Amino acid sequence: MSSSFTKLSLWFTALIVAGCASALSAQSSKGTLSGKVTFPDGKPAPGIAVVITNQTSSETYRRQTRADGSYSLRLQPGAYRISVESPHEAHFDRGKLAEYGSFTNVICDETKKQCPTLQNVIIDGGGERKIDFALAEPAKETDKQAPPDKREVLDRWRIAFPEYERYGDKGARGRDVPFKRGNWYNPYEQNVLKGDRPIFGDDYFLILSGVSTTGVEIRRTPSGNNVSSANPDSNNFFGRPESLSFSETLQVSIEFFKGQTVFRPRSWALKISPTFSLPNYLNARENGIVNVDVRRGTNRTDYHVSLEEAFGEVKLFNTNDNYDFVSVRAGIQPFTADFRGFLYSDNNLGVRTFGGFSNNKSQFNFAWFHQLEKDTNSNLNAFKFRKQNVYIANFFRQDFLTKGYTIQAVGAFNDDRGDIHYDDNGFLVRPALVGSARRHKVQAGYIGFNGDGHIGWLNLSNSYYFAFGRDEFNPIAGKKTDIRAHMAAAELSMDKDWLRFRGSVFFASGDDDPTDDTAKGFDAILDDPNFAGGQFSYWNRQGIRLVSTEIGLVQPNSLLPSLRSSKTEGQANFVNPGIFIYNAGVDAELTQTVKAIFNANYLRFHRTEPLEYVLFQPGVRHEIGYDLSLGVIYRPLLINNLVFTFGGNMLFAGKGFHDVYTNREKNCPIPSFCTPDVPNPSKPQYSLFSQMKLVF
Repeated sequence: MSSSFTKLSLWFTALIVAGCASALSAQSSKGTLSGKVTFPDGKPAPGIAVVITNQTSSETYRRQTRADGSYSLRLQPGAYRISVESPHEAHFDRGKLAEYGSFTNVICDETKKQCPTLQNVIIDGGGERKIDFALAEPAKETDKQAPPDKREVLDRWRIAFPEYERYGDKGARGRDVPFKRGNWYNPYEQNVLKGDRPIFGDDYFLILSGVSTTGVEIRRTPSGNNVSSANPDSNNFFGRPESLSFSETLQVSIEFFKGQTVFRPRSWALKISPTFSLPNYLNARENGIVNVDVRRGTNRTDYHVSLEEAFGEVKLFNTNDNYDFVSVRAGIQPFTADFRGFLYSDNNLGVRTFGGFSNNKSQFNFAWFHQLEKDTNSNLNAFKFRKQNVYIANFFRQDFLTKGYTIQAVGAFNDDRGDIHYDDNGFLVRPALVGSARRHKVQAGYIGFNGDGHIGWLNLSNSYYFAFGRDEFNPIAGKKTDIRAHMAAAELSMDKDWLRFRGSVFFASGDDDPTDDTAKGFDAILDDPNFAGGQFSYWNRQGIRLVSTEIGLVQPNSLLPSLRSSKTEGQANFVNPGIFIYNAGVDAELTQTVKAIFNANYLRFHRTEPLEYVLFQPGVRHEIGYDLSLGVIYRPLLINNLVFTFGGNMLFAGKGFHDVYTNREKNCPIPSFCTPDVPNPSKPQYSLFSQMKLVF
């Protein structure tokens, strides 16, 4: 019994010692708030209830002043608000903010004469903060009393947590600062230049941003030769295919808008984005590539100034109490018709009405664009109208049939009235210089259905378009044609840890008879697809010309073998071979800063009759080849303000590609052409590129 009692006594003693040690440790981490309260005449004010409130937890403490007017209290580190209980009222001197502390702020009434509250008083662990203040003069009976519930407060945008270190400099060494004041030069902190706070008033905001994009690329693509070859020994129509390009694009955007934002859409907005291409440089190895005038040589340096955004936007009305809305935007603006950019993706001049309802689950766009011409070398807008109007309407519905999957319906009409147009390098691009070249109208309609999202663990993206209409005079067919063409695409992917496995199929119908009056080859309005490897794919990234013609097999940033003269300046052409693309890829988040994108594509022409007819070459086979690519995205600072992109790709030519660019028997245009001294166009085609993007 005595032994049990002794053990129990020891346990209680240990618990008491541990509790005392814990209490002492907690006390040592606290700071002290002290001071002295006086009457207006300077005499001590005893018995006054000082109220101290923690601004984070809202916990309130009260202390009565002593006979000499002094008070003191031990507090946890944090930010506090100080006042006194009624019927008395404190008077904090706005001229003594430096004495009160670096981040303190005095709250006054509308007259600025009564300042009863002091906020943002920082208490540090182990430190002492001294706040002396006087009581306010008693109000005279003739004075008008302000309503007791009114006081001057900062607008909600400027009410912020004060800057302080939770554990003090000594313990944290600057690593634990939960609340920090922003700087104008840091877009990730509260910043008046990034729309985090009003620039004036309570709801007028400014967003200033800048983007610098620098790119370098080396490529090998089939190139033509002519009688003015840069190589005196070249007397054939295949030239040296390598080229080097460098581009620097700088965009500055200024956006000014009115509104409370967050859930409520802005009332109106103005935005302008001047864009500068300085410079755009190309070094080729053959004449007649950089300019139609062979005297210009093999390299070109070009500069261009553009407006990629310049619009005004006004909210028309709300469609319900949850701030679903309808707005209209007019001017140069970005717009993409579908999820992946298969049909139309551009910054151009137009008017767009857009909005949503059903708690934003349903969204819509009605757009009309009066197309501007493009600068040939930078693809930026030029200050010149084009005789082309594009009309697009689409409708989105989120959580269609299952949560996480969005469906979209699209209707579009391309009214390209055609004219004669030479690009900035002197080449004729409208009408296309092939077959019977003459001015003609292309009026094509599109109906499409798209989907994007996930069904359980399976990610799904799908698209289908049907094109119809007429081409007043197709230069390849040499007659008026009725347009009947299809396009379909689907991508399935699944995520596993840091990997995403992808598989996709793309199909665009081809024309089986280029001389009849029905055009069955699909072409878009102005596509920029992010599909089957996107910017990293050789076939998608490069523009491959048909040698000895003035048209392209495929245009830059396109999947379609459209046989256009130019994607940005030419006209849509629906007499083309079409294509099948089968893709397999993996996205790998290798580290927090490095992402790798692997893609393998197998490409086949759907129909080869248009190629045989244009090239006067029978028996062109269907296989284009294998397109292998690797891309790396590097974010050294873990943010998107500094991003490096590196990529490399290679096209291993198939039998059909050999047929187009070589002869069928020897994979060489003419006997003895492919000697060690003369380039062989059947060699693997490749490109290596890098890009640095800086964003503010």
